[in-house]
Amino acid sequence: MTHPPTVSKRPATPFARLAGRAPASPGPRVLLLATATSVTALLVLALLAVLLDVPLLIPPLAASMALVAGAPALPLAQPRSVVGGQLLSALTGFAVLAVLGPGLWSAAVAGGLALGVMALARTPHSPAAATAVIVAVDAPPLVSFTALLALATTVLVLVGMVGARLSGRPYPVYWW
Repeated sequence: MTHPPTVSKRPATPFARLAGRAPASPGPRVLLLATATSVTALLVLALLAVLLDVPLLIPPLAASMALVAGAPALPLAQPRSVVGGQLLSALTGFAVLAVLGPGLWSAAVAGGLALGVMALARTPHSPAAATAVIVAVDAPPLVSFTALLALATTVLVLVGMVGARLSGRPYPVYWW
């Protein structure tokens, strides 16, 4: 009598268990609409920057829009986190700037502290840590930077809502 071969429960290689399984790609329609939503939001920010003659499109906002359009169900993509996380991180950057002055050391402290502030406020939004870094390095004017950031994040959320409606994906999942 022959016995069936035994199935090993060990991974084929020591690193196989680290591979995990990535989620499936979204369908072509969802992917196209998410991309178009992101491009549209960033173009709106660029247009507003030209019309208002202000630097409105900063790199962390592109990362924010990638979350809003690409992963709208994540807590990091919800309006509370996008707007609140960005504004709290900017204010964190300004607080560090007031204490330490502008520079790389200040930027490192501001970026790290922004994580803690967002966690305490329940507004997790990883791209916002970069906003704190920008504030601590560039030392922009507090009122105008914060007002423009509020405008920009609101635009991202509104364009994200339109894109989600067109794609049939729920956004926002929650507001507050």
